[in-house]
Amino acid sequence: MNTGTTAAERAANSRTTAITHIASLVTNDPSLGEGPLGLIQDAAVVFDGDRVAWVGTTSKAPATDSHVDAGGRAALPGFVDSHSHLVFGGDRTAEFNARMSGRAYSAGGIRTTVAATRAATDGELHANVAKYLAEALRQGTTTLETKSGYGLTVEDEARALRIAAAHTDEVTFLGAHIVSPDYADDPAGYVDLVTGPMLDACAPHARWIDVFCEQGAFDGDQARTILTAGKAKGLLPRVHANQLHHGPGVQLAVELDAASADHCTHLDAADIDALANSATVATLLPGAEFSTRAQWPDARPLLDAGATVALSTDCNPGSSFTSSMPFCIALAVRDMKMTPDEAVWSATAGGAAALRRTDIGRLTPGARADLALLDAPSHVHLAYRPGVPLVSQVWHRGVRI
Repeated sequence: MNTGTTAAERAANSRTTAITHIASLVTNDPSLGEGPLGLIQDAAVVFDGDRVAWVGTTSKAPATDSHVDAGGRAALPGFVDSHSHLVFGGDRTAEFNARMSGRAYSAGGIRTTVAATRAATDGELHANVAKYLAEALRQGTTTLETKSGYGLTVEDEARALRIAAAHTDEVTFLGAHIVSPDYADDPAGYVDLVTGPMLDACAPHARWIDVFCEQGAFDGDQARTILTAGKAKGLLPRVHANQLHHGPGVQLAVELDAASADHCTHLDAADIDALANSATVATLLPGAEFSTRAQWPDARPLLDAGATVALSTDCNPGSSFTSSMPFCIALAVRDMKMTPDEAVWSATAGGAAALRRTDIGRLTPGARADLALLDAPSHVHLAYRPGVPLVSQVWHRGVRI
């Protein structure tokens, strides 16, 4: 998420702020507090401009320019949502209604959004992205990745990425979402387009490249070709992997040192072992299973094997139209066998790992000053009180929203 101010401007206006009397603070640094979450009781955090300057107990907090009393509420790092699709036109209410009435979900529904996105104006797409980013920020999300993938022409994909980059630093080229309807009879020709003119036009506007490796989208060989071409252009890979069926996506992600394999719903023992012995994060997207009535991913084998797990919303108009990380935390605890601590870590530090970032997803000295204050005494309430708007205040880059 962009703020519109430069580092020099923020430094010139730097002021220190202390947030004190935090009932329970999640730092995600075990050296600072208790357990993997690094919990500190009756805690304080000091921001200096857009960075965390100090963390500890309230009784030891240093003097600052300003002060906020948390009043015995819990706090945690801003959520890191590492997988979303916000550059789109139209909606798919009718498809969702039909699915809830018994029709199965398939990758082909994306074509509806492609048509609407191509028809939308730049202004409409900018407004849509801004709307959903603001919606996520109100719920505590301070970093959000988003993708192209609903244009599927050179011009429309480049346009989507330019629009996304105006709103967030974490931008992913997903020209390989599905085979464009324009190439329905020539999938090899579309792969050539994605790895040639489309990649040339899109690479300057993105950090990442992604591919939907799935039946009805791209097979393993096609996905490898696309991701390898992206890496040659300086883009870092991530993979939509093993969502609807078991397939080669996870193994391909590990082979290419992708930052994340996303969905991971259908895994075998070899997939779990590969993830556990790699730097590739398993990003789980429970909103998709909720919205498609599909099989839930089982986080337990991944966590027990030592894999790094992230949680994300997969916010998109077709299969997971939610921007709420608290909702996904509650689903992960209820239906994916995660503990509340594991789910909170995965929605913060895990998301940061999926973006290969160390400056977000934690509240430690030097980290970005992103914090969510809950109207509750503990982070456990995010799962304990599902659907309740518990995020009461948000700081993003040291600025109270």
